[in-house]
Amino acid sequence: MPVATPWWQDIAPVVEAARVHSGIEVTILRLLEAERDQPPGGEVTYLAQVATPVPASPWNDALDDQPLRLSYARPGGPDADLGWATDRLRRLGLPIVAKPVQVRTWNLSSIWRLPFDGGTAWLKVVPPFLAHEGKVVARLAGMRAPTLLAHDGGRMLMSEIPGQDLYDAGSDQLFAMVTLLVDLQSRWMGRAADLILLGLPDRRAGALTEAIGALVARIGDRLSSDQHVLLDRFIGNLSARWGRIADCGLADTLVHGDFHPGNFRGKALDLTLLDWGDSGVGHPLLDQSAFLNRIPVDAVPAIRAHWTKTWQEKMPGCDPGRAAHLLAPVAAARQAVIYQGFLDNIEPAEHPYHRADPVAWLERTAELLR
Repeated sequence: MPVATPWWQDIAPVVEAARVHSGIEVTILRLLEAERDQPPGGEVTYLAQVATPVPASPWNDALDDQPLRLSYARPGGPDADLGWATDRLRRLGLPIVAKPVQVRTWNLSSIWRLPFDGGTAWLKVVPPFLAHEGKVVARLAGMRAPTLLAHDGGRMLMSEIPGQDLYDAGSDQLFAMVTLLVDLQSRWMGRAADLILLGLPDRRAGALTEAIGALVARIGDRLSSDQHVLLDRFIGNLSARWGRIADCGLADTLVHGDFHPGNFRGKALDLTLLDWGDSGVGHPLLDQSAFLNRIPVDAVPAIRAHWTKTWQEKMPGCDPGRAAHLLAPVAAARQAVIYQGFLDNIEPAEHPYHRADPVAWLERTAELLR
């Protein structure tokens, strides 16, 4: 059946298409196979759960078990998550008044919209390797993060955020996003130990150097010989590079990890920063490259200058511009490490989501080193 989205994890249109084209109500559990090596688009097959038997064409492959399969990708898993959320909302005096809406499911999250009388709550369930997100959001209460109603391990129940997703943020909003991040990171500067205790991944100099070196040793044969030489030299010189970065005067702090306009929601300058699953502990300028790559090219110089000015106001004498320049290839290599971590922790059928990313980010690292 045709679906009005090219993004495989965007499940609400899949559920709607099943309702319109086949007259059935489904809960999508997981991806079974995809026509293409990576998203978006193409022909995709999902496994769905239904309340009663429905007419269907046979699917001839095996429904095998996988040790890395997530709880919400198994029959009954979504029902268990919804049962937990329903109970927590009832305890808060907010009983659900309409059918929950499945919004997204894939190897990084399961997201549902839950209507209650007078409002909406959001249920997000993440895999064990991202389960620190709930603890982070709880600690960020009152700091322009989502409002947490309840959380338990990888389950989070959050309040609706008024406004819209800000992929196409205006100029004033882009400046405000950077100001918000710098303000938040300055509050956590010098508290790396507290963040590590929350379970955040360690992306500080030593840990990140080790992770990048291990990844290049592991998948470097998928790069060109020239790229491999550049990366080997880069890794060999990383200790000296970290020393120059430290001289720029900014200490380790909370790193969002996926900082871009689309992870903000709000209206005008009332902004909330979402999706803390990729957060970690490291240099604050690790968040800059991804943001600058996701905004209009003509906006980059002014936003970069604002980033520098805002940090210098917080930390007089620091040199954010030089730190960001030195960190650019490190940030790209960090992305490769993160995506390889996803692949190492998800079942094979879900690999197409991320399969190309580790090599692509190492290639980007080599390009920056040139």
